[in-house]
Amino acid sequence: MNLQQINEIICTPVSTLAELSSDSLFRLKNDAADQLAMAKALCEQVDRVLEQRYNTQAQQQRLSAGKDTGVVHFDDGEVHISADLPKRVTWDQKKLDEIAKRIAASGEDPGQYIDISYKVSERKYEAWPDNLKSSFSGARTLKTGKPSFRLSLLEETQS
Repeated sequence: MNLQQINEIICTPVSTLAELSSDSLFRLKNDAADQLAMAKALCEQVDRVLEQRYNTQAQQQRLSAGKDTGVVHFDDGEVHISADLPKRVTWDQKKLDEIAKRIAASGEDPGQYIDISYKVSERKYEAWPDNLKSSFSGARTLKTGKPSFRLSLLEETQS
């Protein structure tokens, strides 16, 4: 599928495309998936190229600015580069739980220092007896995700 074909499909009303044969929809979906995979691979390759080309300069800029992470800016010829090295912080949940308990034991509110959240595994919830489920049902909201459809050719599924 070339760029012109992609643009034509994008500009075609959904109602018109929905009238295509199932074979055509199958090919369209598979072609789109192939294009997406190739585009993702291309983006990943270009990102690796940019990292190799600009990482050292970005690290030097951050070092000069006295920071380990964040955004730095510099130019390469006619191109302005904004290099971001985001901060990814993770917290040890067991240690935070111990700290929260110590804070609570000292009479203070751990919520003043730590964001505390609760969640219930849906698999566990579904396995509970009804009387336990009813205690939790008021706190449970079910939302659906985006629908998806997989298409396969009949001869492939019958072989």
